[in-house]
Amino acid sequence: MTASGRELLRRVFLLGYDDLKLRLTRRLGSAELAGDALQDAWIRLERASSIGPVLSPRPYILRIAYNIALKRLRREQGMVTLEEAREALDLVDAAPDPAKVTEARAELVLLRQAAEELTPRQRDILFAVRLDGVPVREIALRYGISERLVALELKQAVLRCSQRVDRKIVQRFGPRFVKVSQKERDE
Repeated sequence: MTASGRELLRRVFLLGYDDLKLRLTRRLGSAELAGDALQDAWIRLERASSIGPVLSPRPYILRIAYNIALKRLRREQGMVTLEEAREALDLVDAAPDPAKVTEARAELVLLRQAAEELTPRQRDILFAVRLDGVPVREIALRYGISERLVALELKQAVLRCSQRVDRKIVQRFGPRFVKVSQKERDE
């Protein structure tokens, strides 16, 4: 490109910058992207060693800036944020925040107190069924009591613990709780 061609592009760029940016903003939908693209176009034109004759400098500059903006948009669409990458790779930190840790520790203290308030048999039944997964039938044989009484003792233990930590009971598995007569309780 001759010095006069470079000067023509510089003049059109400098004198018509606002108009160029406005037109590019309309096409791209972003004034920021248009401004960045025009800046990159200016740098590219200044670094150019040789360009053929330019008959329409304004459309020429707009085309360069528009192509730069499109390339930038394609790159950004292909980029993934750190948060998106963590979610995609399941690297989201599952550790509870300090407030939840403190709350859980306080709840554990309450559960320990509730367990201490249970009768030894209720505590053993609760831990055996809920923590160790021992079948109710086996516990009934161990204590020489009916399965229904084991279920009642378990129910009372769970109710006591849930009341202590102020939680509602949701039965998801385990023996169904049944009503037991006073006679069976005394066994």
